Amino acid sequence: MHDSPIRDLLAVEYFGNSLLNWGLALLAFLFTFLVLPFLRGRIHARQARWREGLPDTPALELLSRILAQTNRLVLLVVALYLAEKILSLPKRVDRIFDIVIVVGVWLQMGIWANVALRFFIWQRQRRSGAGSDFSQGSVDVLMFCAQLIIWAILVLLALDNLGINITALVAGLGVGGIAVALAVQTILGDLFASLSIAFDKPFVPGDILKLDAFVGAVEHIGIKSTRLRGPAGELIILANADVLKSRVRNLGREPRALFRLYVAYETPADTVAQVPALVKAAVDGQAHTRYGSCLLADLGQYAMEFEVLYFILPTRTVDSGVVVDAVNHAIVAAFAAAGVKFAYPTRRTVT
Repeated sequence: MHDSPIRDLLAVEYFGNSLLNWGLALLAFLFTFLVLPFLRGRIHARQARWREGLPDTPALELLSRILAQTNRLVLLVVALYLAEKILSLPKRVDRIFDIVIVVGVWLQMGIWANVALRFFIWQRQRRSGAGSDFSQGSVDVLMFCAQLIIWAILVLLALDNLGINITALVAGLGVGGIAVALAVQTILGDLFASLSIAFDKPFVPGDILKLDAFVGAVEHIGIKSTRLRGPAGELIILANADVLKSRVRNLGREPRALFRLYVAYETPADTVAQVPALVKAAVDGQAHTRYGSCLLADLGQYAMEFEVLYFILPTRTVDSGVVVDAVNHAIVAAFAAAGVKFAYPTRRTVT
């Protein structure tokens, strides 16, 4: 019994492989290089419809972004690799394909890892409502550091898959990394402080901060430094690491004035009772202020201590120092008219 003509044709060998194997290799190549991109396009086209039925689908969004970043060149390499595995080719050709597929696969893995990392950071920003310029700058720094680590790991893994001994290379990178870290430890400290500010958010641009002797509105938070705009318009530049080490008082978006008035004990009780009303009238008499409180906070050694709090409304036409000056003059005039005497440290000698 003789074989059929089709079976004989499929058994014919070209370059050491039968026509059947060549056909299977072609099918594997076409499926990988043509069918998979087609499926990716279909999934991407249906993404909008899926979103309508699901309120929040981060997994679907991540899958869509990963598929969108699948490189066709990498698909070509994978398709050629699968086709080559069906065929019997010389060892040198196999080695070339092994190198190409390792480089291509790890390149695609690196792209996917970067997409996933940026997606998770974007998700965190969206949940926390981060939209300021300092957040974007810190995200760029974080992405740069993460990408550097990701690509370093992927290069080492690719070299290891190619049969190259990476032990000495890893040791050299470790020693070099320690040397570089010691050389730029100040810069790295400010860098990590910037990332800490970005994610912990103790303050954001626009907040009024009081750090030791400095008071100002946060104007910009960069990679290495934070810039404050002082009451007199001066620019205060502080290193991020120094900011985190300080005891920061976040006064919010409105500048505030908090101070104490010292009233002499000789002042009559009925006059002392008028002090809060006098202070409130002096504050309310200004165009850019909002009264907070005036309380008898303490009975000191030589005076009654009233703690005064009022807010300075944001304005670009009037400096906050001018507002404070006007309020102080109004308080002095009101106290003089009402007969309220300011106290000062005194010492009495009894004989």
